[in-house]
Amino acid sequence: MRAISKVAEAYKRDRRIQPAFRPHGALVCDQRVLSWKGPDRVSILTLHGRERIPVVMTGYQQALLDRIRGQADLNYRNGQFFLAVVVDVPEPPPIQPTDWLGGDLGLINIAADSDRTVYSGQHLKALRARHARLRQRLQKTGTKSAKRLLKKRRRKEARFATDVNHRIAKQLVTQAQGTRRGIALEDLTGIRDRMTVSKAQRRRQHSWAFHQLRRFIEYKARLAGVPVTLVDPRNTSRTCPQCGLIDKHNRPDQAHFRCIGCGFARPADTTAARNIASRAAVNQPQAAGGSA
Repeated sequence: MRAISKVAEAYKRDRRIQPAFRPHGALVCDQRVLSWKGPDRVSILTLHGRERIPVVMTGYQQALLDRIRGQADLNYRNGQFFLAVVVDVPEPPPIQPTDWLGGDLGLINIAADSDRTVYSGQHLKALRARHARLRQRLQKTGTKSAKRLLKKRRRKEARFATDVNHRIAKQLVTQAQGTRRGIALEDLTGIRDRMTVSKAQRRRQHSWAFHQLRRFIEYKARLAGVPVTLVDPRNTSRTCPQCGLIDKHNRPDQAHFRCIGCGFARPADTTAARNIASRAAVNQPQAAGGSA
């Protein structure tokens, strides 16, 4: 029944293609196929009747299971079955921020905020370079085993990036929530198409899931009642937050900012984050002031 439904949904999206389905592809289960029998057990309809299967989860996941549950996706990976369950988590009313926490996303440091906190750095840079060398070697080999290993490596890299992005997003949102501030980020829509970089920089430019990080920040902020705003990214790394001078010479290199007018000097990433926070305050003065 669910196999027929899966095929029908695929053809609804595009009748011109003939999709091929993996033998252990994800199976969408509604409440007729899958039901919960307590907090740690599910009843699944199979070809041989219903089976009661124990479920292993963390305390964080157990706390969410009292919410309204919708459909569940049954996935098979590396010899194990995983159940992705949809829960309805109500969003609290957004706070009225007294100020804004600016966040700057970059290549060397994944993120930096206007409180002068820097997330990641040289360790991640070296790790990403190592992954790139391994991919290059496997691609040159070209054997079936090398392709399998390349696929496994790709999944491992994706899990690593997702974990790091989750942790950075959680820290930013927690910091903003604890100080009753909103979060301000650069609007980087289409930035990769607009940027012109050298060939040596292309891999680093495309090697991190910045869009994923922004989505993580946005959804975690909604759950915490923290507003998120996007600002114009132009000249955030060239503007002096002290005197307002905009000049490309204010940033002599990637890591440092030194204003040629007033002499203000700080790390470049946290300076850009401070400018992002200031732009958010200007764009939304009522929220930034805390009153209408």
